[in-house]
Amino acid sequence: MSRLSGPEWCAEFPTSVSVDDLAEPLRESVKRFIDALQAAGAKVDIAATYRPPERAYLMHYAAMIAKAGQDPVAIPAIAGVDIDWVHRDAQGNMDVAATRFAAQQMVTGYGIEYPPALISRHTQRLAIDMDIAWDSDVLRVKDGRGNPVTISVVPKDGAHNWAVHQLGKTYGVIKLLSDPPHWSSDGH
Repeated sequence: MSRLSGPEWCAEFPTSVSVDDLAEPLRESVKRFIDALQAAGAKVDIAATYRPPERAYLMHYAAMIAKAGQDPVAIPAIAGVDIDWVHRDAQGNMDVAATRFAAQQMVTGYGIEYPPALISRHTQRLAIDMDIAWDSDVLRVKDGRGNPVTISVVPKDGAHNWAVHQLGKTYGVIKLLSDPPHWSSDGH
């Protein structure tokens, strides 16, 4: 029997935060990049690596219902996810407000800021969401070829610092500029 949509679905099919769940060669590239950053004194917080397709499905369609007005009746089923997107009133008719409210609770629970794709670098094991920051005025780090690099430009974070983006490229870890924590094998 299917369960109604709502925030309790956010605990199902968790996203990994382990670099070990990435595909090669990105896995080794990310490990080397993170090791170099940490050796230089930067703090790296991983928010997501591999996202199971079932979770991507839930995130995608919750956002489509809540933000884009997707007709929940038209959402295709996916194996292993027995969700009922349609909430009904006492007469058995679709309750649009309740349906959208439950989807919005899921969007909030997932922390969705950008429209999630059904198939993404995360579902392909080719992306990592991570925050990079440091306190020192200068970050002295080795690039992917072992050459010393000094990063003294601000801001002191990996999301907005072009020098860190260039550093990541030397490791084969490419920054997606439009999504602050997102890095991948190809910048998508």
